[in-house]
Amino acid sequence: MSGPSTVADEPISGRDQLVDYIAQGEKPATGWRIGTEHEKFGFRLDDLRPPTWEGPRGIGAMLEGMTRFGWERVLEHGKLIALLRDNASVTLEPAGQLELSGAPLETIHETCAEVTAHLKEVKTVADEIGLGFLGMGFQPKWRRADMPWMPKGRYRIMRDYMPKVGSLGLDMMTRTCTVQVNLDFASEADMIKKFRVGLALQPIATALFADSPFTEGQPNGYQSYRSHIWTDTDPDRTGMLDFVFEDGFGYERYVDYLLDVPMYFSYRDGTYIDLAGKSFRKFLAGDLAELPGVQPTLRDWADHTTTAFPEVRLKQFLEMRGADGGRWSRLCALPAFWVGLLYDSTSLDAAWDLVKDFSREERHALRDGVAKYALKLPFRSGTVRDLATGAIKIAAHGLQRRARMNGHGADESIFLDTLVQIVDANQTPAERKLELFHGAWNGDIDRVFREFAY
Repeated sequence: MSGPSTVADEPISGRDQLVDYIAQGEKPATGWRIGTEHEKFGFRLDDLRPPTWEGPRGIGAMLEGMTRFGWERVLEHGKLIALLRDNASVTLEPAGQLELSGAPLETIHETCAEVTAHLKEVKTVADEIGLGFLGMGFQPKWRRADMPWMPKGRYRIMRDYMPKVGSLGLDMMTRTCTVQVNLDFASEADMIKKFRVGLALQPIATALFADSPFTEGQPNGYQSYRSHIWTDTDPDRTGMLDFVFEDGFGYERYVDYLLDVPMYFSYRDGTYIDLAGKSFRKFLAGDLAELPGVQPTLRDWADHTTTAFPEVRLKQFLEMRGADGGRWSRLCALPAFWVGLLYDSTSLDAAWDLVKDFSREERHALRDGVAKYALKLPFRSGTVRDLATGAIKIAAHGLQRRARMNGHGADESIFLDTLVQIVDANQTPAERKLELFHGAWNGDIDRVFREFAY
């Protein structure tokens, strides 16, 4: 989750300014970049418990240890809660999940090198203090009550609010990890097409990356339990956003959606002010009892855009949010999948042709069904595996046409190989772990920490 915005404290004059703020993200194709984010669970090597922030083996010590690599400290009320370096950041999720928000980069080769370097830095420090890190979509062993809370003001507000609007919001905060990619658009029309393709195909990404089949040491009946959790987190700020497919959708309609998303907070003078459930529309009118007469700024708006959690999120770029966290190869495969589909015009057209006749009911059936059945979910005359195979082929052709080569002359489609293996085997990462759990592991979930840690 995001930290405080760095947008200037410019007063908001009206709704048009909010629309313009999003439109300012438009870039020519030559300026399009790739921003990859991923989260991972920390665990103590001796007892596998998630580390607290405090102590010589805590997440605070982990962040402090990483400053040797040139990271700049970010403090909140004197506590180290994030790191900054070269347009990238390392931040803490609510229960100490460690997140890399990568820099905007030109190629998948660069973003994969960034991920590799980050994981090497993490392992260097973690080994010294007796920690390990695991990439999965859901915490496989520990109960919600076992998860620590990080010293960040926005998480305290969300922690109090979540149980009022859904039964799984605290699990979302403390026991999930994802990988996502942030991508640019050239114009409002380009944004609309990419948004629609992204939403329609997000369940395919969920299926391909499904890797959260355990809860508290036992199979939970899902392949992506992380995806299921979003169905009972907060209906005001999650879901498939059916209005994106309606005539007339654009920046203005998305701003109206955000204005109807209840607030969490306003960050002022270094403190998070609890505004959970309040209306940003009333804030615009200076009519919030908690901040009487105070007008919001663009920084308030930028913060607010980070508190909606649909399957695809629009800020000044588009965020693809449907995938479980996972192993190193899949952290590189996720941006390759979406860049191949969305950054080549021929592929974007082909991807739209693949999904343009999906009905609202079919889109929702895909979204709801892949959490449990993943690639084996029936769809029309086939399965999601067929859709995934077609989407991967389109993405591969798009990456080949981009022709961004590494030092060995290979284009970015090499990063799709792990997804090709998944569809060829018709076995998701979740199914592979379940096979091990019922076989070689003999029901011992602790094996996942040893065999799948970074």
